Amino acid sequence: MTSDRVAEVRGDLEAAVGPRAGLRDVALVSLKLGCTAFGGPAAHIAMLRDETVVSRRWTTDQHFLDLLGATNLIPGPNSTEMVIHTGYEQAGWRGLVVGGSLFILPAAAITLGFAWLYVRYGTTPAGEWLLYGVKPVVIAVVAQAIWGVGRTAATGPLPIAVGLVTLALALLGASELALLLGAGALVAVARNVGRLRGYPWGMSGLLPLGWSVPIGESTLFALAAGAAEPYGAARLFLLFLRVGATLYGSGYVLVAFLQGDLVERLGWLTERQLLDAVAVGQFTPGPVFTTATFVGYLVGGWSGAALATLGIFLPAFVLVAAINPFVPRLRRSPWTAGFLDGVNAAAVGLMAAVAWLLGREAVVDVPTALLAVAAAALLIRFKVNSVWLIVGGAAAGLLTRGAG
Repeated sequence: MTSDRVAEVRGDLEAAVGPRAGLRDVALVSLKLGCTAFGGPAAHIAMLRDETVVSRRWTTDQHFLDLLGATNLIPGPNSTEMVIHTGYEQAGWRGLVVGGSLFILPAAAITLGFAWLYVRYGTTPAGEWLLYGVKPVVIAVVAQAIWGVGRTAATGPLPIAVGLVTLALALLGASELALLLGAGALVAVARNVGRLRGYPWGMSGLLPLGWSVPIGESTLFALAAGAAEPYGAARLFLLFLRVGATLYGSGYVLVAFLQGDLVERLGWLTERQLLDAVAVGQFTPGPVFTTATFVGYLVGGWSGAALATLGIFLPAFVLVAAINPFVPRLRRSPWTAGFLDGVNAAAVGLMAAVAWLLGREAVVDVPTALLAVAAAALLIRFKVNSVWLIVGGAAAGLLTRGAG
């Protein structure tokens, strides 16, 4: 990249996010979220917005939403990639590495500790007491974020309709990626129908993104696939590298991939072990993808845990570094701006679908309903930081368990 090109990209980022915060601030925010971000990707993204848009004003809701839309179009753990985006924009390459790592490492360390206990004693901590208090608070945090980014995404009747249709189809089980791409294409065409007589060159910049997935998937799958065989460190790393480079959707989809590879094809895990690994990923803070840490330890000890964790998260760092400089430029072309607006509207619809499903699991009795209402009131009326609400919800869950 030439010096002029670098200056142009930096100018795009400065216009989108303003003056950069610096490495120390990135490290503090990422570590705080890594230690307290319970509840899954939608909750993590909501808490990141609270820290970066609301509390610190590092960026605008529009740019945050653009990053979210672009992130939904690439494989990997979306909430982790959003943290990596933030680190990169605020502190450059060092921020990319430090921000992403400090979000991942606390969860990986906690998960590794649970894996050691599991191997030694044959069980995992229940964790229900923690989730009992945290989940209702998470619903309030996610709802506030949906309201904030939803107002930004609602740029007209069409995006609003797209968001509502996406919500309905997501609840019916439609593919997340299909909904995002379909919404983007629909809004792009609807807003630029008058330009269809000429070739929409503005959309050509999206083609490498669309091509990169099948190429990467086929290559990595060829390396990781094969007949069942004894454990091998290289095979474990390549398997999780393939998952990190090709898995769309939230970390909850991870179980289907691992079931096919580790349980059915390779026979390295039993179904019970896989379910226990997923359960640990659910009730620890940070990315759900740290399930890979647990699995890696079960099949390969300490080195297996490190290789699995590195493999599943490495593609996220590479992909974010590749696409981040181009996100502000998507606003320049009417085609890509329309496509991004459609994707953003669909992303809000997907967040709303997740919030609805989580809400049905979280609000199960009068205490959890009161927790959700109290958290919403504190967020709206007193602007309490979401991190402290999560901590308060965990404490409430602990007290409820103790009282029971």
